[in-house]
Amino acid sequence: ARSGACSVARQQVRVCPAQAGTMPKSKYAREPENSAKSCKAKGSDLHVHFKNTHQTAQAIRGLALKKAKSYLEEVLEHKAAIPWTTYNGGVGRAAMAKNTPLFKVTQCRWPKKSCMFLLDLLRNAESNAEVKGLDVDQLEITHIQVNRARQQRRRTYRAHGRINPYMSSPCHIELVLTEKDRQVARPEDEQPTKVMKLSSRRAAQARSKAVVAA
Repeated sequence: ARSGACSVARQQVRVCPAQAGTMPKSKYAREPENSAKSCKAKGSDLHVHFKNTHQTAQAIRGLALKKAKSYLEEVLEHKAAIPWTTYNGGVGRAAMAKNTPLFKVTQCRWPKKSCMFLLDLLRNAESNAEVKGLDVDQLEITHIQVNRARQQRRRTYRAHGRINPYMSSPCHIELVLTEKDRQVARPEDEQPTKVMKLSSRRAAQARSKAVVAA
């Protein structure tokens, strides 16, 4: 009877933090200007290398959602490459880096794990946009940021009984997608009339003619 009472007590103590309302609200480094036309996604302490993910995020910043997804999928298939602009010590050079006109570099890589994590995060943000009723075809990446997370410690065994640290470099990723304003064509009957701009000499001559005519 005593063990049964203890088990009931344990069951009563177990309360989900989300149900209790004690989950802390995550903060973003930058909030969207128009939250009604934006959606967000975030991942914390992700087991993917910070430097590789940082470079991959820089390559897709400012792209449309569909274009960014297709670009990352091409990187996974080695049909495109991620240009390496920083943290590029010892990074090899490849001709595929010339296919990225925004970055005039010759060093590039194909970070598979970083692309997979960013693709998952983009799909998460896309589903959030669908829930909010946004037009997925008009979404673009207006903010993406990768921060270092706390390193995780392991150990590696060396000769003569020594032990060296074997650290990992996880990261935090956050991104914001914003729906672009649609460009509406001006009706033909409302085309603006072209105003001819006169020089100061021509304007003076026109004024003098008007005075003489009067």
